[in-house]
Amino acid sequence: MAGLAPPSNSGMDSFMAKEIERKFRIRDESWQAEAEPPKAFRQFYLAVGPERSIRVRIVGDSAAWLTAKFGRTPVRDEFEYPIPLADACEMENFAVGAVILKQRHIVSHGGYHYEVDVFSGALQGLVLAELETPDTVPDDRLPRWLGAEITGDSRYSNAMLALNGRPDAT
Repeated sequence: MAGLAPPSNSGMDSFMAKEIERKFRIRDESWQAEAEPPKAFRQFYLAVGPERSIRVRIVGDSAAWLTAKFGRTPVRDEFEYPIPLADACEMENFAVGAVILKQRHIVSHGGYHYEVDVFSGALQGLVLAELETPDTVPDDRLPRWLGAEITGDSRYSNAMLALNGRPDAT
């Protein structure tokens, strides 16, 4: 799951989870008052297909993860593994589509952690929030700074952003 270090599993550093993922546009900047300092992400895709993707994410200049996702939002299977940073940098040569650059802020609200991504580069100006949970969060418990829900709108998946750019670009 994005931004989480995988738990130890009999000496293996891998992580598999079934998640409920919701994605939103941002209504305003009031989320910034509660945001933790951001982490810089550089991510790219090695494969993208119907209901599956393989992604590499480099966090700062210190860690890299290989992630495979299967299924369709809001519920899907995710497998995540740490990989050597040098390997991740080499794999970038095989990226499908654009490399995504973003700053991720964690914002806590109502006992949940929202990941607010502020994109740069080709996606400059796009700000999206994700909520990944094992349970469903009722709409009346969502923060007011969330805008339109775009869960299931494939144009806003990171894979499609890498392949097609901003869906709202004019």
